[in-house]
Amino acid sequence: MDNKPVFHITADKGWINDPNGVVKFNGFYHVFYQHHPYSCEWGPMHWGHVVSEDLLHWKYLPYALVPGDEFDKDGCFSGTSLVVKDTLYLVYTGFINNEDPEKIRQIQCLASSKDGVIFTKHGAIITEKDLPKEYKSCDFRDPKLFYKDECFYLLAATRRVNNGGAIVLFKSLDLKEWKFVSDILTHKSEGEMIECSDYHEDLGLLLYSEQNFPKESSHCLNIHSCEYEIGAFNKDFKFIPTSPKTLVDYGFDFYAPQVMDDEHILFAWMNMWDRNNPSSKYGFAGQLTCPRKVEVVDNLMLQTPVIYGTKVEEISFEKSYSSELSVGVIELNIKDLESFSFEFRKGTKESTKVYLIEDIIYFDRSESGETITGVEEDEFSKKGIRIMPYRRLENTKIYIVLDKYSVEIFVNGLSMSNVIFPTEMSEKFTLNIESGCNRIVLYK
Repeated sequence: MDNKPVFHITADKGWINDPNGVVKFNGFYHVFYQHHPYSCEWGPMHWGHVVSEDLLHWKYLPYALVPGDEFDKDGCFSGTSLVVKDTLYLVYTGFINNEDPEKIRQIQCLASSKDGVIFTKHGAIITEKDLPKEYKSCDFRDPKLFYKDECFYLLAATRRVNNGGAIVLFKSLDLKEWKFVSDILTHKSEGEMIECSDYHEDLGLLLYSEQNFPKESSHCLNIHSCEYEIGAFNKDFKFIPTSPKTLVDYGFDFYAPQVMDDEHILFAWMNMWDRNNPSSKYGFAGQLTCPRKVEVVDNLMLQTPVIYGTKVEEISFEKSYSSELSVGVIELNIKDLESFSFEFRKGTKESTKVYLIEDIIYFDRSESGETITGVEEDEFSKKGIRIMPYRRLENTKIYIVLDKYSVEIFVNGLSMSNVIFPTEMSEKFTLNIESGCNRIVLYK
């Protein structure tokens, strides 16, 4: 029996985390990811590589990047990609370890490919000599490359010497010689370090992940949070937001989101640091979220899943509905929604619950199967609960994306991504809805 997720990206073996370089090249979608092939624990990072024609069926290719050169001898950390004419470029962070944490070096590196399969490394392009002294070169990583006004620009995450995360911008005419431009944020980071920044001018969208972000009531309870702002760069290359910082996803398991240029397809790591991995017994640890189409509406980032499977049933019902589905998608269209309670992956002693009370959606995995634990000590986390605001509309659209080890919930464009580990026999679901009228579509 294949114990891997059916349609979510994971490694053929070993550990994975951040998605890298999500791009379309030579007719295929390419997704790279942080990968340690020799263990189900984090280790020297490689770039795993899969391709697809439809975003749902994936084929493994050889590792795109393997550590071992002078500039990346201890790891090829996260980065992104850019297609220039007939060449696919990867930018990534080369990691050079040291027993003294302050002497660790993280430098930005370049690689390229003409066929999208075999990549040639070109070495370091931005090092500590290019980084102003008020930032730590031991925490300087996760480049994002983009092209504007006949220049290349590169965002990188870093940490200030006096602590606090930052996002810095560099500029180049040829991908070889780079000049520091600005520290783009106009507000102080509340976390200890920023990682995995991503920017899309056509959406006005800036994404980033903050480590050890201060807890806010029942929100931002994960040890690290992923946020976005809507806005634009001014003439001084400062990012001026027109929206407040907002969580990208409200679930337990979501980190390092990256959005593909042009088609605006998002992937993220569907896991979180400092958590146990029950899938390790099957030889793999970690998976990516399902692909999501991203749009910006009224200063909100909204997500819609790319549908897995074939439509098998479409019916109207009143207050309740039940069936069986362990892998596939449930689409609900609800008019004048007042409240709901859903249960998924139900078995004799297992159930994953989602329910709406007033304007708060609750997710509960306390009885979902194998226990998942982390370092979070708040009562919600210990009870297996996450919450999300309900964006109230006259017509509510809900998607529930189910795979062997995950439940992803989308309600009017807001999302909650969560890992679960139920037994294979737990495959029932029930829906109870207080509303005007309901329509359900099932995909398997």
